[in-house]
Amino acid sequence: MSVDLVLPCLNEAAALPWVLERLPPGVRAIVVDNGSTDDSATVAARLGATVVQCEIKGYGAACHAGLEAADADIVAVMDADASLDPRQLVRVVAPVVAGRADLIVGRRRPVSRQVWPWHLRLANAELSRRIRRRTGVALHDLGPMRAARRTALLDLGLTDRRSGYPLETVVRAADAGWRIAEVDVDYLPRSGRSKVTGTPLGAARAVLDMSKVLVR
Repeated sequence: MSVDLVLPCLNEAAALPWVLERLPPGVRAIVVDNGSTDDSATVAARLGATVVQCEIKGYGAACHAGLEAADADIVAVMDADASLDPRQLVRVVAPVVAGRADLIVGRRRPVSRQVWPWHLRLANAELSRRIRRRTGVALHDLGPMRAARRTALLDLGLTDRRSGYPLETVVRAADAGWRIAEVDVDYLPRSGRSKVTGTPLGAARAVLDMSKVLVR
């Protein structure tokens, strides 16, 4: 298995050692530093990751910079905050490698109730319902771990550079007739606060970004 794993990163120096030391064989880490003020880039480079600097702020900007820097046939994306176990990346990548799916999304299964607060679960359930209504794809989670073939992802022409990037990936892939499925992955206590939903402003921006994608 030859896979490039894109890890959007903003101040994740504490989590990166745990994440990078658990990569499956054949997976190259591309850590996209999106303006960290800690030593995330130094830690990532020391542990053997390819480090890409992305000066355009936003989760989508970091994801896309990593996609453009990748050269493996298959590209996966995963948060760098230790909320997901890289060893389970095989579950997400395997169906794409085998040709059974074009896009696989990791469905988060929290290891405890504290990991995923009820209001975020509720918001995710509503988003999943709206995805099914818009695309016909029966996803239960728009999880931050996903995998597809690199050239196909680039051909989607994704334009969102903030929180709507994962949703735009699913919507455009569905419109293009991709086979989209999900597999279960463990959802663990994250290191630090979420950069997207960890503040009221961040959560509001995420809702706005995703709403714009759904009405395009």
